[in-house]
Amino acid sequence: MVPVDVRGLAVLPPMAAPVLLLRESAGERRWLAITIGEAEASALLTAHTGEPSERPGTIELLGNIIEALGSGVRSVEVTALADGIFYAELVLDGGLRVSARPSDAIALGLRAGVPLRAAEAVLDAAALESVFFDGVDEVVEEDKKVADFRALLDRLTPDDFRD
Repeated sequence: MVPVDVRGLAVLPPMAAPVLLLRESAGERRWLAITIGEAEASALLTAHTGEPSERPGTIELLGNIIEALGSGVRSVEVTALADGIFYAELVLDGGLRVSARPSDAIALGLRAGVPLRAAEAVLDAAALESVFFDGVDEVVEEDKKVADFRALLDRLTPDDFRD
């Protein structure tokens, strides 16, 4: 299994469906793009930001059930790709494995703060070729700097320019 990180969600034409972007943590730094539903994208976004919800959603409910049964999520693995469909497993305490959709499993994994992995065979079959350029991290950092500067400008008042 190869460690991967969630790098974002995107809506890519012509599909116009949300796409979960995973990137290999080290090594070749390959990317996986997994098409998911809008509800799953929302759950992933909430899990990724760590925002608490007013009421538990399905992901929080499943996490609470796993915990109530005396177990915990130890890792998430994207295990297979067949007929264009990705498959994943939750790895629980004691090595128990539960089949799940990648979007649900990864949302649970993000909430639990556990490692995410993808099978080498999945990466070999579905990794994107050079769709993203090497400077993506620098572009993200530049976007953050611009956003921070805009936030600073929004807080300024005319009194800040006196004297």
